[in-house]
Amino acid sequence: MQQSNLLSTLKPKTYSDLIFALVWVFIILLAYRFIIVTALPYYGFTEDAMGRWWDYKWSLIGHISGGILALVIGPFQFWKAFRSKYLTIHRWMGRIYITAILFSVISATFLAWTSAINAAEINWALGLQGLAFVWFVTTFMAYLSIRRKRIQQHKEWMIRSYVVTFAFITFRILSDSPINEYFGVAISGATWLWVSWSIPLLVSEVFINWNKK
Repeated sequence: MQQSNLLSTLKPKTYSDLIFALVWVFIILLAYRFIIVTALPYYGFTEDAMGRWWDYKWSLIGHISGGILALVIGPFQFWKAFRSKYLTIHRWMGRIYITAILFSVISATFLAWTSAINAAEINWALGLQGLAFVWFVTTFMAYLSIRRKRIQQHKEWMIRSYVVTFAFITFRILSDSPINEYFGVAISGATWLWVSWSIPLLVSEVFINWNKK
């Protein structure tokens, strides 16, 4: 009975609910494709798959693993019916989400100032560190707001946090674009690291504040 009640809440009741559901389906499909096609090959631990990250493979795996875990947990945290019925699980998943991001941020910081610097790519290092910093701040603010029982602020910061989490996928999509052939990986890659979170975060700010009085 509880399962049927939970599933019944998935049925869109309004046009906006339908759009919201379709957006989440699209996000989940992109995340699934990223995990299967892009992320999983790194777990083969081959030098061909790791490329220039081979000497820093464990940091790379830590960074990717934390990102994948956050990507997978995120949709459940935004699922209102699931959150309402399983609040304890929601809270524990939130703790795991934060821990995964913290682990990934630490790994990203190490990668930024070791592998990128050693490869003389300061722009890449700054881009990766910038992404890690914004990821940490948005997630920390989500944590801080819920600790202070500011529920609405918590929801808003969680949106921002997951937008930055999704930069994993946005960056990959941009990196595969034809424009990279003109500027080269060193320049375009560093640029995409900034674009992958800054533009989506701006869009999310418009979304969050659109109906505020």
